[in-house]
Amino acid sequence: QVQVVESGGGSVQAGGSLKLSCLVSGLVFDDYAMGWFRQAPGKEREGVSYINWNGAIIYYVDSVQGRFTISRDNDKNTVYLQMNSLKPEDTATYYCAAHSRVTTMSNLVLGAKLPPGEGNPYWGQGTQVTVSS
Repeated sequence: QVQVVESGGGSVQAGGSLKLSCLVSGLVFDDYAMGWFRQAPGKEREGVSYINWNGAIIYYVDSVQGRFTISRDNDKNTVYLQMNSLKPEDTATYYCAAHSRVTTMSNLVLGAKLPPGEGNPYWGQGTQVTVSS
């Protein structure tokens, strides 16, 4: 059984930092691309960043570029999201996802519709991040 468990969320003031972690079990972790997503109240879920199996391919959406850093430790089956210079608009529930294809993860983060047969990612339950002004 695949489990994806996020942790590290919390409440911080604007300008502060948080580091999210996502521990994955039940699959061969370094066969999977990993992505971070977020959903603010009343808004649709949006992609934040993704990383391929060995960290050679990394992408950030414009709104977090230069402030957030994604990384992974395949020995620990964990992906991280270091979030610096946090803004109130970063307030959201943050979700981690795993997919065996980096192209599919890219499409997910970019919000593109997946073609049939791509398979669904494995999702975590989310961790809340609240940034106060």
